Amino acid sequence: MQVEANGIEFNVRIDGHRGLPWLVLSNSLATNLSMWDRQVEALRDGFRILRYDQRGHGESDAPAGRYGFNVLVADVIGLFDALEIRRPHFAGLSMGGMTAIALAEQHPDRVDHVIACDCGPASTPQSAQQWEERIALARDHGMQALVQPTIDRWFPAEFANANPDVIEKVRHMVRTTPLNGFIGCAHALSNFDLRPGLGAIRNPVQFICGSNDASLTGTKALHAAVSGSAFVEIAGAGHISNMENPTAFSHAMQAFLME
Repeated sequence: MQVEANGIEFNVRIDGHRGLPWLVLSNSLATNLSMWDRQVEALRDGFRILRYDQRGHGESDAPAGRYGFNVLVADVIGLFDALEIRRPHFAGLSMGGMTAIALAEQHPDRVDHVIACDCGPASTPQSAQQWEERIALARDHGMQALVQPTIDRWFPAEFANANPDVIEKVRHMVRTTPLNGFIGCAHALSNFDLRPGLGAIRNPVQFICGSNDASLTGTKALHAAVSGSAFVEIAGAGHISNMENPTAFSHAMQAFLME
């Protein structure tokens, strides 16, 4: 369904029974809410689950311009208010993971447990340059030009070769990401710094990351900076670890949320 929040329309889906604790799931760049299908299957009996397409993704509106994590966090709060969700658990991966940490920094009273996956504490000049190159490629040649490079970057070749159905699902998500949304969110990823607020986070926080993900060092740095946080490494997984090993990933989430 569509929900208006923070000035735009968001595509959302709700699963699970009324009265269960809320769990909100936030997608990565160039994906949509369907990336969480296997986690919903595993967790829907214990949680009321809200998935949403981040601004500029899936079937949510994709306004032109640069987005920032302050905007992405304001989107979350707007959705909470529109749906009368007071203090849910919140989980996100990659861009969604940074959104989760920024949310805990800016609105600690609006979230309960926070799960941030396959993400990092800050952009760098090198990463900013990489994002500018990807923005230029998408602008000049369309999202199709990013499909194979993204697959190669996100998934170990062994997994990609052995799981064509998963890879095709991801290809479709990347290919159909609105250009405005990719550009807007890529700008957010090219210019952010979560480090100043990490030491003040007091929510229960869990970090999850694939052992073969390039963001492993960054995720471990976040874990080291957030007092009392938990860390789970998904053996052999790359960047989209929840789709690569959904059983281990969902088990880690459930164990943390049920503590």
